[in-house]
Amino acid sequence: MPLIEIDPDLNRLALAEAAQLHPKFADRAISVVARPLLRGFAWQLEWEGEAPTGQEAWEFQNAAIRAYKRLAKISE
Repeated sequence: MPLIEIDPDLNRLALAEAAQLHPKFADRAISVVARPLLRGFAWQLEWEGEAPTGQEAWEFQNAAIRAYKRLAKISE
């Protein structure tokens, strides 16, 4: 399965979009990543330091991933 290369410009836009909804995580999120699985990919965020926990952190991650996939025109 081919790897998904994360476009740095789309990554920046996706993180900025998620930060509008959940600004307290904006300075800790580094990048959207797509880790290959046996089938498909596991979409995650890379964080500076330890990943935050809680519902709002989860919602920030989901917002960033949804924004990136929309901007990159990736459907799953």
